[in-house]
Amino acid sequence: MRIVNSPWSMVHGKQKRNIGSWVMDNGKKILALAMVYGLWTIVLSSCNSTYTAKPMGYYKINFPEKKYQLFDQTGYPYTFEYPVYAKVVKDSTFFGKPAEDPWWINVDFPQFRGRIYVRYFAIGKKHNFDTLKEQSFELTGKHTSKATSIEDTLITTANGIHGIFFSVGGNAATANQFFLTDSTKHFLRGALYFDATPNEDSLGIVNRFLLDDMKHLINTFKWKN
Repeated sequence: MRIVNSPWSMVHGKQKRNIGSWVMDNGKKILALAMVYGLWTIVLSSCNSTYTAKPMGYYKINFPEKKYQLFDQTGYPYTFEYPVYAKVVKDSTFFGKPAEDPWWINVDFPQFRGRIYVRYFAIGKKHNFDTLKEQSFELTGKHTSKATSIEDTLITTANGIHGIFFSVGGNAATANQFFLTDSTKHFLRGALYFDATPNEDSLGIVNRFLLDDMKHLINTFKWKN
C-alpha cells in the first residue's frame, strides 16, 4: 500500500506519526486552512443567529400645559376659547384665492406646524344651508383614497350649538373636521391640517393632543346673534 504525499509513514502495517517534519513542510497550508475554517465558522454562526428588528422611533414631543383664552373680536358673529399656545390669524386667502368672507380665520399651532382652518358662511341667498351641509360631507369624502375609515358624530353642546364632527382614519391630509350651524343664519366649518406629509403613526400623538383643543373650541363656541 502506498500513500502519496501523506504525513504518515507505514511501519509493520501501522501508521507512524511524523508531525514535526510535516508541520514544517506544510505550515503555510495549515495557516491557510485555519483561516478558512475560522471565516466559515463566523459565517455559519451569523446565519444561525436570531435577528431582532429595532422598532421605528419618532422624536419625543414636549406638550404644553392646557390653558385657554377667549376669542371675541368686534364684528365677528361668533366667539370661542382657544389654547394660549395657539394664535388666531385672519385669513384673507383660501388656497390662493381671495377669501369669500371677512370672518374667515386660522387657529395656528406653530409648535406643531398645525392649523385649524375656520370658515364662516352667513346662510341666505348666497349660501344655502343644504348646499353648505352637502359640501362639508363632500370635502370629507375627498379623503377616501387615503382614509381607512370615516366616522361622523352629531354635536350638541350646552350652549345650544349643533353640528357634525368627522374623524378620518389612515394617512388622510386631515384627521379631524367639523361643522357648526343653527341652520337658519350661521354656518361654520373647521378642519385641522399639518404642514407635513400625512402619516397616521407619526402625527397620531399630536392629532390626539390637538383633538382636545378642537373639542374645547366647539364646547365653548357661541353665536353672537
